[in-house]
Amino acid sequence: MTEYRRFYLPNALWFFTVNLADRKNNHLLIDKIDVLREAFLYVKQRKPFHIDAIVIMPDHLHAIWTLPPDDGNYSVRWNMLKGRFSRAINPGERISKSRQKRRERGIWQRRLWAHLIENQDDYNRHVDYIHWNPVKHGHVKNVIDWPYSSFHRYVRQGIYEKNWGNNERPEIKISE
Repeated sequence: MTEYRRFYLPNALWFFTVNLADRKNNHLLIDKIDVLREAFLYVKQRKPFHIDAIVIMPDHLHAIWTLPPDDGNYSVRWNMLKGRFSRAINPGERISKSRQKRRERGIWQRRLWAHLIENQDDYNRHVDYIHWNPVKHGHVKNVIDWPYSSFHRYVRQGIYEKNWGNNERPEIKISE
């Protein structure tokens, strides 16, 4: 079995992409947005972290987290979050034989994409990428129209204009 090695840095900023196992025509994350919000709250109360930016898409999510000074283990947080969300969803998804053997649900992909944010420019690019994602995937024409995004908080804080990205597509390059 492949062994994935992750490194954990306390007080670090991380960009994540987390996908549902079945992404085709799946709107589970927005259909069950209240369950997902509760799962985030549950985990944050037990293993604190700060959500710098986030977008919840129908079948995946992107987020930037700042981890606390004394704990850099993001994997345990994602495992808790996925587990909490999965337990609150009625069974019915397709479950592969390997997942059946391990008594796992088939809601989430096992792995996630994690990128350590290196500097302010890297941070800015990833925040832009997160907020542009609903337009990129064709769910809305304007960034402000997607309700499941920290973009609205950024507008309230004066970081973005309400019409950011409306007139021209931002040039956003990240490695994913």
